[in-house]
Parts: sequence; C-alpha cells; structure tokens
Amino acid sequence: MVFDKLKKYGELVMFSHTVFSLPFGLLAMLWAANGIPELSIFFWILVALFGARNGANAFNRIADRYIDQKNERTSNRHLSTGQVKLYEAIAITVLCFALMAVAAFMLNLTCLILLPFAIALFIFYSYSKRLTWLCHFILGVACGGAPVGAWIAVTGGITLVPLFLGAAVCFWVAGFDIIYATQDIEFDRKEGLHSVPARFGLKGALWIARGCHVMHVLCLIALYIFMPRGIFFLIGIIVSVILLCVEHYNVIPENKNKMLFAAYHINQILSIVFFIFAMIDFWYGKLSIL
Repeated sequence: MVFDKLKKYGELVMFSHTVFSLPFGLLAMLWAANGIPELSIFFWILVALFGARNGANAFNRIADRYIDQKNERTSNRHLSTGQVKLYEAIAITVLCFALMAVAAFMLNLTCLILLPFAIALFIFYSYSKRLTWLCHFILGVACGGAPVGAWIAVTGGITLVPLFLGAAVCFWVAGFDIIYATQDIEFDRKEGLHSVPARFGLKGALWIARGCHVMHVLCLIALYIFMPRGIFFLIGIIVSVILLCVEHYNVIPENKNKMLFAAYHINQILSIVFFIFAMIDFWYGKLSIL
C-alpha cells in the first residue's frame, strides 16, 4: 500500500523526467569545482535539485488540476481522478520546497538570497500559460536554473560558463515543450490558454521549436570554443544534433505514443548521453595534463 502510494506520488511529479535538467546541473557542478566537490556540497546540490524539480512539478499539477479535468488528453492525471488528494499534492510541494530551502541554507549565502526568486519563478510558470505564449521559455528559464544554481552552490558566484549552459538548457526545454504542446492546439484556443502552437499554428510552432534547438546547439558550440573543451564534448554535441533530428522527424501530434517518444523519451536519452560525453571529455582533459 505504501509503495503504491509512493509510486503515485512519483507519477504525479513525473519523477522519471528528473533526468532532463539533472545531468546539466551535475556537469556545471563538475566544471565549477574542477572535479568532484566536497561530499557535503555534492549532497546538498542533489537535495536542492531534487526539491526544486519535484516541488515545481507538484505545484504545476495543483495549478492545472481544473484545466487537466477538461482536457481529454490529461483528464486521467492523478489529481483529476482523485488518485492523489489535493492536500497530498500540497504537502509534497511544501516538503520539496522546504528541502530546497534547507539545501540553500547549507550551501552558501548567495543560494539562500536567490531562493525566493527561484520558487517565485516556479510558481509563476504554472500560471504563465494563462498570460502569455512565452510560457515555454519561462519553463526553459526555470529548468536552465539547474546548472546556474549548481555553479553558484560550488563557487558562490557566477560566470559566463553556467549562463551559456543554462541558456542551452533553456532553449532545449522550450523547444521540446513547444513540440509537446502541439497536441493541445484546439483545446488551448478553446479555453483561452496561451502557447506557441495556439498562437502560431502547427507549422509555425514546429519552426520555432527547430529554432530553439538550433540555439541550444549554438550555446553548446560556444562552450566548446570558448572554454575550450575537447573532442569528446564535440562528439556529445554531434550526437545531440542527431537525436534532435530524430525528435523532429517523429513529431506527429495525433499520435500520442509518437509524441511521448519525440518530446520526452528522446530528450531523456539526449541529456544522459551528452552528460556522459561531457564528463569523459572533462576527465580525459585532466588526465592529459598530468
């Protein structure tokens, strides 16, 4: 019974999708520390990333519960069907944001000062689709905060490196979120919700998504050139480009399985594969210096 409930909670916050931003956050941590940081810093960064990501998702489900009930595609979500009670979702949100706050306190003063702004951004995103079609980019900025926050957690400051990595995450997430939103064009228009697909139509939205992913790749290339990074990092970029091409090829809004594959599964693979190549590049570079 307990395990079934935990499973429902994990599904509510889409825990399996944690791999989207986490690898980029860990990569920023690795670069900032020029290796593995102190165990306590590593631990609290993981706690902060866990709390931020799952708290934001739980709150998003709370904010969207009435919209989800009206949308046939999302009407079977946990709050809509009562599989998870509202008070449980609120408790998860509060607990996750509390974990994030404790982690920020344990890391450094800069993280603690920035904490309210991060939580405010998460909350604002959940309501942004009611205000602007830029909601996908607001989500991107929220997710792009993972590498920026990890860098600050290690160094207490900021440079262009985490900003470029954060921008890469921002454009990447915005791109595949736009692709995913093409399934709800008519629903969003009917309900007065804002999204890139609802505003610009299917073809326009897909071109904007492609543009986002071009910007994602350009940000990674900028890191490759100006850091500079080595051959394995470049291979990681090339593999990412191939996976993004496969993603866009598989966009078929009327096919739910294809859309899940294109918008989610491929990007889960992309973040992990890119992290592996970037990590190999980092350690190979350090060994080459010795």
